[in-house]
Amino acid sequence: MKKLINSPESVLSESLVGFAAAHAEIVVLDPAGRFVRRRAPRAGKVALISGGGSGHEPLHIGFVGHGMLDAACPGQVFTSPTPDQMIAAAEAVDTGAGCLFVVKNYEGDVMNFAMAAEMITGHNVRTIVTNDDVAVEASTFSTGRRGVAGTLMVEKIVGAAAEEGRDLAALEALGVRVNERTRSMGIALTSCTVPAAGKPTFVLSDDEMEMGVGIHGEPGRRRVSFMSADAIAAEIMSAILKDLAPPAGSECLLLVNGMGGTPAMELYLMVNAAKRLLDAAGLRTVRFLTGAYVTSLEMAGCSITVTLLDNELLRLWDAAVHTAALRWGA
Repeated sequence: MKKLINSPESVLSESLVGFAAAHAEIVVLDPAGRFVRRRAPRAGKVALISGGGSGHEPLHIGFVGHGMLDAACPGQVFTSPTPDQMIAAAEAVDTGAGCLFVVKNYEGDVMNFAMAAEMITGHNVRTIVTNDDVAVEASTFSTGRRGVAGTLMVEKIVGAAAEEGRDLAALEALGVRVNERTRSMGIALTSCTVPAAGKPTFVLSDDEMEMGVGIHGEPGRRRVSFMSADAIAAEIMSAILKDLAPPAGSECLLLVNGMGGTPAMELYLMVNAAKRLLDAAGLRTVRFLTGAYVTSLEMAGCSITVTLLDNELLRLWDAAVHTAALRWGA
């Protein structure tokens, strides 16, 4: 195993200190390392809190700031954060309007955020669970569909609405609506190595790929022979569009997300392939996001996410955001 680390035990804590130093104008790291919070919380605004296992950066800590999250709770690599982290985060950033938890559909995350919501006192808490992955109906770490890169869409759009002053119930309903209009699917060309394990999570031969892989390296739909980018895009987009069933003429947002080890040149090639398929399906791709946003350590591969937009969702997507990973209009 070759990684830029000092020890598996300290990789998360040292990385968080570096992240907070590099983005000190945006975020503050809790002295105990339990969460990263927005440097300047807004009084009277609903606080958005998310989190999950580390190794998916910039998700979630990279989305803390104006227009997105108020706090993110990082667990150890591919391990859910604990309820005390969420409670501490809520106590730090809830200024009186309540907290909205944004939770990916993995059993550990769902259980621990639910425990935190039950244990917390003096704070009004509601929860959105994201489950945008069409690859499988259940997986190693989830009951039901997994929450993957579509979580970014929920955090961005709901975060923009929170900045406008919407109340907790309205933000919860908006998050559910965005999740319902979002579908994702990913592939892996290589595995990833969790530092504490010291060896790849799974093994692919030179001519194999994992179709429908999860962001922790969970099995997908099937192990297949390596294929061209156009063929990969065709299978992913077929699954997304079949499940989403968008009316012809719908406007959409296309996210091509790198898993951590894929060059930008290849991601933009996949943008081209996916957009041609959306065009052929009669959809209008009016917004794009391309890059490594929801990763799986150093895994080579990508995921594609499509979100159906309307005028409100498009306006909220375009609204100002200023975080470590996303910045526009601010």
